Amino acid sequence: MQTQYLSVLVHPGSKKDVVVQTGPGRLEAWVRAKPQDGAANEALAHLLARSLQIPRERLRLVKGGFTRRKLFKVIGPLT
Repeated sequence: MQTQYLSVLVHPGSKKDVVVQTGPGRLEAWVRAKPQDGAANEALAHLLARSLQIPRERLRLVKGGFTRRKLFKVIGPLT
């Protein structure tokens, strides 16, 4: 099974939900959710899954639970 990692810089509390690729395996994302009780992390994971067209269950937050710089593990191939 193939595994990839994505580095994401997130901007919580934005007016929009958007993901932009800034380089190979590097993304920048804006989410409406506030960084309270993990809401922004969960919103980011759902936004990434939707953008990558994969199930949410294939994304794992590996690093950065309390910072704006996050590392996600994508389990399986990206289509």
